[in-house]
Amino acid sequence: MLEKLPDGYNAVVIGSTGEIGAAILGRLRTDKRCANAIGLSRGTIPAVDYNAPDSLQDAAMQQKAGLGEIHFLFIATGILASSDGASPEKAFSQLTQESLSEEFAINASGPALALSAFMPLLPRNAPFIVASLSARVGSIGDNGLGGWISYRASKAALNQIMHTAAIELGRKNDQAVCVSLHPGTIESDLSRPFARDRFTHTADECAAILLSVLSNLTPAQNGGFFDYAGEEIVW
Repeated sequence: MLEKLPDGYNAVVIGSTGEIGAAILGRLRTDKRCANAIGLSRGTIPAVDYNAPDSLQDAAMQQKAGLGEIHFLFIATGILASSDGASPEKAFSQLTQESLSEEFAINASGPALALSAFMPLLPRNAPFIVASLSARVGSIGDNGLGGWISYRASKAALNQIMHTAAIELGRKNDQAVCVSLHPGTIESDLSRPFARDRFTHTADECAAILLSVLSNLTPAQNGGFFDYAGEEIVW
């Protein structure tokens, strides 16, 4: 697992209380080559909260003091429906400022601020991996159905953020791998109301598969967007 990372690598999972984040963290903690696997969320100490950007900087500083460099950063946060219980929009007539703002805050702005906080902890002279959970519906080129405006747009924004981060990281370290991932339709609280039993994997199966995909990526694929089969997705 993550064989290209150095022995004794340090890992941080942001969003570690969600199903996929928790499963990723659990897998990392079984890896004998992983020296430290830290989970961060609103319920951890330190806590991270996208509505309190200083919490990200504070958490990063604590990890810098405790771990030094981080070789694996996984951002597993995301929402599909807004907190008011509204379903993803089927048409623009259902769009609200509140749903747009909330989904962009969690799916795009939050991960961008997390990257800003934690990127200084990534090594300059060793391999590292940064990955964030995106979604195939964030692909503009693959959008043939429409709908789900807030979710699609916020995940498309996340993809741009990750691609831009990959360029910056690649300039500093030619061993960098920074990518967006489509996990499939996972049996989880996020997707269960909308999946209609079309699940591809459980959260634990998803974690194993995504870690395998990341293990096989090379710096030549830095900045890409990949699905759970390791296939590149059109932007």
